[in-house]
Amino acid sequence: MRDKEDILIIGCGAIAHEINEIIKLNNWKNFTLQCLNADLHNRPKELPKKIKEAIESHLKDYSKIFLAYADCGTGGLIDSMLKDYDIERLDGAHCYEFYAGSKTFKELSNREIGTFYLTDFLVKNFERLVIDGLGISQHPHLRDEYFKNYKNVVYLAQKPNNDLELKAKACADYLNLDFTIHYTGLENIENQLNKAIK
Repeated sequence: MRDKEDILIIGCGAIAHEINEIIKLNNWKNFTLQCLNADLHNRPKELPKKIKEAIESHLKDYSKIFLAYADCGTGGLIDSMLKDYDIERLDGAHCYEFYAGSKTFKELSNREIGTFYLTDFLVKNFERLVIDGLGISQHPHLRDEYFKNYKNVVYLAQKPNNDLELKAKACADYLNLDFTIHYTGLENIENQLNKAIK
């Protein structure tokens, strides 16, 4: 039987590593993390339904549920679905914003609107999620079609990692885009996860 104070975080698989790291660093004992498949980002209209199913299956099992998702390209559908529940989610339109923080992300976006953003997870899974996921591996001409309006890649690195930085640069080179790194750390997402324990 669960303790009445147990909290469930329903999150995106793309940020599972970071959430688990924050939970361990803070020694949060009463948290359970359940992640949905990160591949859903390529099908954002399916996200609200999958999230709702996860909520409904655990609604009576926890004192509180927190949603570790931003809007994630659903055009407000996640927020519309959450109106039926007393559940908060991460702030922002997407993971790029909650990693960088709204102020910094706005500055980055204003600097160059044609920016393609990478996170640690996306760098590690670039081939599967971008090259294969967008059909570029089977239809190479799609690369230039998809990315013709982009100017640069900004790698929002959660922490310094030389191997990932080299891979991120290789991703930018593959896309024929300029490349910069911005170190975000985990402070912003950690501050937002603190909502779940209040």
